[in-house]
Amino acid sequence: MSSRRTALWGAASAVVFAVLTALVAVEWEPLQSFDDAALDPMHDWAADRSWVVSTAEFVDVALAPVVVRVVLVVTALVLWWQRLRQTAYWLFASVVGELVLVAATKVTMERPRPEWDDPLGTAGGWAFPSGHAAGGALFAGAVIVLAHVLVRRPGVRVAMYAVGVGFALLLGLDRLILGVHHPSDVIAGYLLVVVLLCGVAIANRGVGARPKPVSPKTSVPGTRKSRLAVVMNPAKVPDVSSFRRLVNESAEHAGWDTPMWFETSVDDAGRSMTHAALTAGADVVIAAGGDGTVRVVADELARTGVALGVLPAGTSNMLARNLSLPLQLEPALDVILSGQDRAIDLVRMSGDDMEPEHFAIMGGMGLDAAIMQGAPDELKKKIGWSAYFLAGLRHFRDPAFKVEISVDDDPTGSYRASVVVIGNVGTLTGGLPLLPDAVPDDGLLDVVVIAPRRFLTWVRLLFRLLTRRRRTDERLDRMTGRAVVVRTEKLIPRQMDGDTCGAGRELTAEIQPGVLLVRVPR
Repeated sequence: MSSRRTALWGAASAVVFAVLTALVAVEWEPLQSFDDAALDPMHDWAADRSWVVSTAEFVDVALAPVVVRVVLVVTALVLWWQRLRQTAYWLFASVVGELVLVAATKVTMERPRPEWDDPLGTAGGWAFPSGHAAGGALFAGAVIVLAHVLVRRPGVRVAMYAVGVGFALLLGLDRLILGVHHPSDVIAGYLLVVVLLCGVAIANRGVGARPKPVSPKTSVPGTRKSRLAVVMNPAKVPDVSSFRRLVNESAEHAGWDTPMWFETSVDDAGRSMTHAALTAGADVVIAAGGDGTVRVVADELARTGVALGVLPAGTSNMLARNLSLPLQLEPALDVILSGQDRAIDLVRMSGDDMEPEHFAIMGGMGLDAAIMQGAPDELKKKIGWSAYFLAGLRHFRDPAFKVEISVDDDPTGSYRASVVVIGNVGTLTGGLPLLPDAVPDDGLLDVVVIAPRRFLTWVRLLFRLLTRRRRTDERLDRMTGRAVVVRTEKLIPRQMDGDTCGAGRELTAEIQPGVLLVRVPR
């Protein structure tokens, strides 16, 4: 939501809340009549249905304001850890603000709770505004903002909106069924939180909004750029029209020219599109898709001086994870439009029956390539990274293969391996540090050879990886250098950055230091 719309919603809610508060303060008769007329029939209906009262009592305790606040504070901490700092600030400030404002308003108004001859529920303190309703509205606001920031699929986003609003309505209805609040108390709780959320969002600009404009006069590296191109894999973007509109609006707000758009195809994963973007004079080329799209665009941008912007829309998004780039659309756009350039290495990989290409993440042969081959795009689209897990279950018992590895000028080493991985970065999806010493701009390759004998060996190796133990042996060995040659006796599946590149008997990888510029946070 734009700052203007946020301000309008906040102002309108503030006016209605102020009027409602004034009417309660002067004990306006029509308002009291409305409260009674709405509350009495509900009380009589619930009194004849014990299960309704029991359910309402459970909701009263299970979803009490303190429970909602704790959940939201924990959520704010998770957002902070995920580097969504503005949203974390907004959520934490909103929780604190709701607690203070509700308590202060209750003490100021001192409105008694409804009185009944046969009460269905009890509650202490003053009635206006409803703390439960305010907590429900706070939760709803958090869900709506998080859906807007984190979720790309329109259907899922709408479902989350419905869940948030339904939660708020449930808590308001619960207070009315138990007869511990007037309807005006519940409405006031909703309104007060809407005012609060809008106010905090305006104070903490950027929450759920488009990236902030960057002044052309700012001396931040990269802000002199103005021509933007987007190479998009439409199969990875659920709503292409909304995606285009968001990118175009964000670029305009940040002072960039209207982006040039290029879509990949089944026959071309982005190579000719990136070339066309370079020919058109793009200063930054955005790769919007999975790791495969990012790799192809990066390969074309190597040594051009034109920066790569990453809008992760795939299953693993490993380059974004390893460079600590945002995985959510709008924060990622913010980095591209207002960040700076960082030079990273690429790896040039070649082999038998294989044209030389660059990769930015990892390449290799063996089990990893078999897993990539066994996780088709349709399955990944349906179940995400779990597709890799299922493929791994099918292939982890594949027989090991004999391999010879030569790093730089060192003598060739012989191994019996299940997988050989050559990495420019080291962390897999889920935070697994496969190559803990790998750095994307150190001018070095990192190699790991894994050779488990049986299932229990896999478990022990996984524990060693998770605990970052440096010990190497015949089951897990690591090497570092500037060039590596891998040779096998039989055809073995190969991959680079998640794309299979055919079975072969040889791989040659050479580090290409600092040949790619990537947009990163400043």
